[in-house]
Amino acid sequence: MPVALPAPAPGWAIEADVVVVGSGVAGLTAALRCAAAGRRTVIVTKAGLDDGSTRWAQGGIAAALGEGDSPDQHLADTLVAGVGLCDEAAVATLVTEAPAAVRELIALGAAFDLEEDGGLALGREGGHHRHRIAHAGGDATGAEVSRALVAAVRAAGIETVEHALALDLLRDASGRAAGVTLHVMGEGRHDGVGAVHAPAVVLATGGMGQMYAATTNPPVSTGDGVALALRAGAEVSDVEFVQFHPTVLYLGPEAEGQQLLISEAVRGEGARLVDAEGVRFMRGQHELAELAPRDVVTKAITRRMLEQGVSHMYLDARHFGERLWRRRFPTILAACRANGFDPVTEPVPIAPAAHYASGGVRTDRSGRTTIPGLYACGETACTGVHGANRLASNSLLEGLVFAARLAGAIAADAGAAGDSPAAAAAPAAAPGPAAAPLPPPEARAAIQRVMTEGAGVLRSAASLEAAARALDALGLAEDDRKPAEPGAESWETANLHLVARALVTAAAQRAETRGSHWREDLPERDDARWRRHLVLTLRPGPTGSILDIRTTETPAFPPTAVAAQQNPENP
Repeated sequence: MPVALPAPAPGWAIEADVVVVGSGVAGLTAALRCAAAGRRTVIVTKAGLDDGSTRWAQGGIAAALGEGDSPDQHLADTLVAGVGLCDEAAVATLVTEAPAAVRELIALGAAFDLEEDGGLALGREGGHHRHRIAHAGGDATGAEVSRALVAAVRAAGIETVEHALALDLLRDASGRAAGVTLHVMGEGRHDGVGAVHAPAVVLATGGMGQMYAATTNPPVSTGDGVALALRAGAEVSDVEFVQFHPTVLYLGPEAEGQQLLISEAVRGEGARLVDAEGVRFMRGQHELAELAPRDVVTKAITRRMLEQGVSHMYLDARHFGERLWRRRFPTILAACRANGFDPVTEPVPIAPAAHYASGGVRTDRSGRTTIPGLYACGETACTGVHGANRLASNSLLEGLVFAARLAGAIAADAGAAGDSPAAAAAPAAAPGPAAAPLPPPEARAAIQRVMTEGAGVLRSAASLEAAARALDALGLAEDDRKPAEPGAESWETANLHLVARALVTAAAQRAETRGSHWREDLPERDDARWRRHLVLTLRPGPTGSILDIRTTETPAFPPTAVAAQQNPENP
């Protein structure tokens, strides 16, 4: 049986055809598409409608829109970045549908930066051999994409429950998804624990960067969707591959929480990585030097720091001058200056920080998970396109492309089941037995410390074993400490604890170095044994939930969970 968070029974309910959990680019796109198809859609979001990770995205959206570029070239760059674990069919879907996805976003009202001739201004980022990054406001692409999508959602009148933390999946008598339980944190239309009943549930909750002490992710990124899916019994895949962005403004060893990202596009314009002596250490590391894929750059920075016994390197873009900084990177310039650094006149200190989860809830190319009626998209999902390391600016693109495909799958699956768009959800069964006692909210800082020290950029069998022991200890109530009371902070901490356990379990199993998974004790890539995916599921045990793990050589996405869901027009 699946397990669930300890929580009060729902005291109110909303009926819908589709419930979308999350309001980033993926969730909003899925909601718009489902509503346009005539399905009553409800969005559940943990903060405000525009408070997710999308608005923090600086770089842009990758698509083969420039002269001389092609989807095949975009595909090749994505496969190289993924270090042998991308699913080529999924990547082909992504890059082929990319240009149309960007044009549809423009038609929706998103204003991208243009050249003097009126064409899209295309930038370049790490791992890309072409200028193919469409951007807005210089370095504020995510904010513009979020603005356009939120405006469209409001114009469409889609019902939204804000300040609501989704708790667990509801199921009908046949085991299909039938909605979610959620807790509205005093600022939404409802208060306390309630439910949205719907035969289609979409998880689009973003990433899990808050499991680390320093991250580019906002505070809401606590792995809620992956944890909910695990508790429901769904498969997750590739969770060991967490990308650490190489250039995050370094504010000292005590800096914690969300940190300032300095976009890869800055290096795309010619910024250089240097040490304290001004030496460019990326030369000779990779043919693209500073524009190598992110895992290569992060490892090079970390090696240099270890060699020199220092805590950071520097990004030098003084040669840009004030004018280029103000035109191309106004947000980054202002943020650096607000923190006491001026990139126009000095190199700025940088160090890697947790950024993007390449793995997540295992889906097919239309967002179907291994539980009928449960779908996932965006960073919450593992579609197979990122492999062991995400290519820069493929994340907003993935949200656009696969959320649109997901909406098509929901319509196809409902039609196959004989549902009409107006059909209300069947009575929802309560979640299964409660998981282990809730960890106290103060355990969140301990989880972050454990993960940073034992499962961060550098990993080893010893560090991962120590992390596993520490996480197990955090999951047990001490004799003199009562379990935490149910509430938003303790539920978030429980989610972080579960996804951290999943990551450490997978990282300990993967006995090689590949992409963003760097084992100090096993520094070589091992295709013979490890060109495969690790798939995890959760089952209840006598003293708490247990993570089962298996390997598969098949692509990251599973075959369609239910034969009736198969649709040749929506593979």
